[in-house]
This record gives sequence, C-alpha cells and structure tokens, in this order.
Amino acid sequence: MTLLLAALAGVLIVEGLVLALAPSRMEDILRKLSTVPVDQRRIIGLVAVAGGVIVLGLARGTLQ
Repeated sequence: MTLLLAALAGVLIVEGLVLALAPSRMEDILRKLSTVPVDQRRIIGLVAVAGGVIVLGLARGTLQ
C-alpha cells in the first residue's frame, strides 16, 4: 500500500510541475493529442502502462 501511495504522489508531483511550469505547452500537447485517432491513443496508453509496470518491476528487483 505504501508503494502505491508513493507512486500516486510521484504522478501528482510530475503532473503538477508540468501544469505549474509550462501550462501553455500542456495546452499545445493536448491540442495535438486530440488529432490522434482514439485507437492509437488507446495503444499509446497501454504501452505506457506496460512500460510503467516493467520499470516498477525493475526498480523493485522482481524483474531482472
């Protein structure tokens, strides 16, 4: 549970920094993302989740 909360805190920090330091850049990224087809966005999201699971596994030492 502690690891999950730490991961959530990390996401909130990174997202907050992006919005605080570069809000107009974030708007540009969202505008460009809206032109990407839904299926492609879904694939990008699944690849990001898989990458996160792999990195987390490597960090915890469960994947070697």
